[in-house]
Amino acid sequence: MTETATARRSRITPEREAELYEAVLDLLREVGYDALTMDAVAARTRSSKATLYRQWGGKPELVVKAIRHNKPGEIGDVDTGSLRGDLHALMVREDDCTMEQNSALMRGVAMALHQNPDLRQAFREQLIEPEMAEFQRVLQRAVDRGEIRADCPALDFLVHMMVGGFATRTLLDDQPPTREFLASYIDAVILPALGVSTH
Repeated sequence: MTETATARRSRITPEREAELYEAVLDLLREVGYDALTMDAVAARTRSSKATLYRQWGGKPELVVKAIRHNKPGEIGDVDTGSLRGDLHALMVREDDCTMEQNSALMRGVAMALHQNPDLRQAFREQLIEPEMAEFQRVLQRAVDRGEIRADCPALDFLVHMMVGGFATRTLLDDQPPTREFLASYIDAVILPALGVSTH
């Protein structure tokens, strides 16, 4: 089945695929997940709806693939030699403008994740679980270096803390997260919770 899916997808060039994903993300920011339709994507990208369904199967898969395509590389590939360095390096991969766009994007899908099991499953399988595994690699290196105790109770909550800081910035402060905010959050909240010095 994977070979069939790969064969199907190979008909679209990487450039065209990136163009389609960008259009999907733009629509998500504009209208949210529920109001986004395959018809709208087809019209925006001058594609046939049949092509979109053939390539991605449906809206949940297309939306999640578009969000994943927008991610700036693998988290586990960042290796500065310290956990603080790694987390700060991850934060600066996106500038403030991109963070603001991504914040708007997540608002566009947040409610739909609760109401749409297909979207939630695709989101979990293709974004959440791989990202958690990547963060585990970063944390395991810190444990191996002796920066974090292997039995530190906060180890299982790194992703929760990261997502929480990102999400609540808009909710509580009515402004998108910035590099400066997230750098301060890492030093004031995440590293102390993990028992890591910020100096």
